[in-house]
Amino acid sequence: MYTSRSPIIRSLLDLDYYKLTMAQIAWKYFREIPVTYAFKNRTIGVRLAERIPLNELMAEVDYARNLKFTKEEISYLRESKYIKAGFFSEDFLSFLENLRLPAPRIIIGDGNYQIKVKGSWPETILWETLILSIMNELYYRHLIGDHAAMNDALQEGLSRLNAKIAAIKNHSSLPLLITDFGTRRRFSQEWQEEVVKKMANELPNQFLGTSNVWLAKKYDLRPIGTFAHEMYMVFSGIYHGNDEEIKSSHNNVLQLWWQEYGESLSTALTD
Repeated sequence: MYTSRSPIIRSLLDLDYYKLTMAQIAWKYFREIPVTYAFKNRTIGVRLAERIPLNELMAEVDYARNLKFTKEEISYLRESKYIKAGFFSEDFLSFLENLRLPAPRIIIGDGNYQIKVKGSWPETILWETLILSIMNELYYRHLIGDHAAMNDALQEGLSRLNAKIAAIKNHSSLPLLITDFGTRRRFSQEWQEEVVKKMANELPNQFLGTSNVWLAKKYDLRPIGTFAHEMYMVFSGIYHGNDEEIKSSHNNVLQLWWQEYGESLSTALTD
């Protein structure tokens, strides 16, 4: 079952849909706003730099950085039956087609990695889930070890997945609808694809789609997502000042989002 080790990111669509919906807001209204994204491992007991070789991490990050959106991928964002015509503006699609991701800076300290990316908000925003996917997969590769052990792990995962699918089928009368949001914490790209493909094939009336745009494109599924907490975080920085101004930045997010996307994409995060 386990077939390949690298590269992890093979398309800039291999990210969560909300990165693109937020990127359009960032590009349209805040394209000159400087931001810094930083990966920091919050699990102190896991020392990533002692498990993941620096040369492998750098190779994966460099490979992803040198990817560009293909004309086929841009056409998908323009023409997919699941994406409303004109949802992504032609100017924004042109920006994506010409985008080159800024170079991250990798720092090692106390046995862990910190990865920082600086630049304008629309240029840097896509890095978040790409870096998380890279770091997770490299960690699990080295945690589990050789190909045989990896295949054993994937077979165990498949057994558990089959059991869950069977349980869902046995309760098909319930209004149980499922969406995949696994990209940012996935075991591997290959495993996420296996889960999405299997759920789509075996639960066609209950599996709504996936947040992963590349997999949505590949398997003719609906890409799903709205926006993330970073909207509130960035807006609180843009509209910084006294407490009232920072508090009002929360409403600024919701009002601008509604103005741009309306009801169809306005399921808001409450936390």
